[in-house]
Amino acid sequence: MDERLDPTDLGRLRWRCRRGLLENDLFVERFFRDHEATITKRQAQGLMALMDLPDNDLLDLLLGRRELQGELDRPEVHEVLAQLRRPTVPASA
Repeated sequence: MDERLDPTDLGRLRWRCRRGLLENDLFVERFFRDHEATITKRQAQGLMALMDLPDNDLLDLLLGRRELQGELDRPEVHEVLAQLRRPTVPASA
């Protein structure tokens, strides 16, 4: 099992994931809301690889307009991208 991030590394990851494009921020905020307590070091590596992309390229991936290619075509990046793309499940009333 992959080791979870400690609170300090999680805070750094959150800071690094801040984006200039609101649409990307919405995906990332939902990811942290849903997975913050269970993010592993492996997932953090996948997320960091995505955060190295320009905003428009990241949005194209998040919306499924394009798929992972080249250096990004790695299991940890696929895993995080699938989690980022997962639709929001409405809270029970």
